[in-house]
Parts: sequence; C-alpha cells; structure tokens
Amino acid sequence: MNIGFVGLGAMGRPMAGHIARAGHQLTVFDADAAAAERLAGDVTVSIARGREDFSNTEVLVTMLPNGAIVREVLLGSPGIASVMPRGALVIDMSSSEPEGTRTLGATLAQMGLELVDAPVSGGVPRASDGSLTIMIGGEAPTIARARPVLELMGKRLFEVGALGAGHAMKALNNYVSAAAFEATSEALLIGKRFGIDPTQFIDILNVSTGRNFHSELSMKGNVIAGRHAAGFLLALAAKDVRIAAGLATAMKIRAPMLELNAAQMSAASQALGPKADVTEAIKVWDHDA
Repeated sequence: MNIGFVGLGAMGRPMAGHIARAGHQLTVFDADAAAAERLAGDVTVSIARGREDFSNTEVLVTMLPNGAIVREVLLGSPGIASVMPRGALVIDMSSSEPEGTRTLGATLAQMGLELVDAPVSGGVPRASDGSLTIMIGGEAPTIARARPVLELMGKRLFEVGALGAGHAMKALNNYVSAAAFEATSEALLIGKRFGIDPTQFIDILNVSTGRNFHSELSMKGNVIAGRHAAGFLLALAAKDVRIAAGLATAMKIRAPMLELNAAQMSAASQALGPKADVTEAIKVWDHDA
C-alpha cells in the first residue's frame, strides 16, 4: 500500500520503520527534518516536502503530541486531508482528546475520509520491537481496514468501542499509571526519611500487594539510580491525565483522586520543563516535602 506517516519522534520513528520493512511504499514527514533523514538512513522511505506528496496515500498514520496538532496537520490551511483520495483511511495513534476525535471523524467523513483512533502503550522499547499494545476505536469495517497496518507495530490489539474510545482508554490507562507512580514515589520518600533503604523498600513492595508497573520497572533503574530515562516525557504524562480528567467531567463522574493527580502531574511538569522524563516528577515531590 501507499502509506503516509506523520510524526517521527521517539515512538513514531521505530513504528514507521516497521511499516517500511514490511514492503509498503512509505512517505514520511516530521517538523524536524533531521528525524525524517535519520529514518531514511535506516529504511527505504520517501520524505514529504509538502502536503501534495500525500496525494496518493491510501492510509495515513499520525503519531503526534496532541489532538490539536493532529487537526492542524490534517485540516490546517489547508492540511494533508485536502489532497488525500476519497475513501482513504486516517489512523490517529497520538494521545488525543476523545471528544475531539469524534469531531475530527465527522469532519473527515464530510471529505470522504475514514478515521480510527489507535493510541498505544508500551513505550520506546515496545515501539522498537513491534510489540506495542494498541487500543482501537471506530466502526468495525474501518478497523478491519486498519488492522493489517496496526499489526505491523503492535502485538496486543484491542477494539474498545466507537470512535474516540481508543483515546479514552489510553488516557485512563495513563492516569492509573501516573497515580501508581505518584503513590509509589510518595511512599518511597516517606520510607527513606524514616530510615528504610530505598532499594530494600522496592524489593519488599515487589513481593507484596503494593507491586505495580513502576515499582517493577521504573523505581530502581530510573529513580533510585538517578538515571531518569524511562523514555516518556512528563509533559505528555501530565497531558494524558488532564485528558482523563476532562473525560470524567464530560461523563459527570466525580473523580477526586484523578483531579488531584492531574494537578500534581501538571505542577511537576511546569516546574521541570517540557523535556523532563516522567520519573523526574519525584524531584518536585521530594523538594516540596
């Protein structure tokens, strides 16, 4: 197929590489031209110089920081959607707002284009080996069209509901992950101040009921060792939790823990800046303590 891919960051670049290695004709674009050149050094791709280079695209994948950028790329003055052939498919794998995704889907439908949302979980390691978890929202026939492309990038594909449901699931998953990281960090700081060795603290947690993703994979190598290189930006984590909080409001669900976590993650992100790793949030909480 003729496939387009927009967004070649830490996650997008290896994801696009899997598509190219499968033999598809892949046209790529990133605001950072060097990112596209690096990918072209690894696999055979065409680098788009303008939206016209996507005029024969059958499937367009977006892997961008947020829904506003996705809409700008597709619909902005004018965007890529304006040159895509009728009947083409857009797969938004970004972390976008669920309600915004539904609005975008309606706009694209008026242009003769189809949309599925298919955000991912697993971080850079699973993007690199093609084993991402992918949460898919959309109409069943449209998802069926998307699956052959998605299966090149992920091993666990879940169809979770109508358009926007994938983005809702991603935001809610990332809220649970962020809450677990905050709780583990707070407990670690309290234990350390009381005199409990941090490494032993995590060892005990991991064979007890407090075990979680971050206690197993983040705390020793990134927090205790001071590396802070989990590969996921704190700013993106904070954004995802805010999306989850907005969804709770839209669904008229009172979620005080979610509201507090959204405030804590956003405050940490603002304090540390846009390039901070998610595991660096503990620095702010330690300083506040």
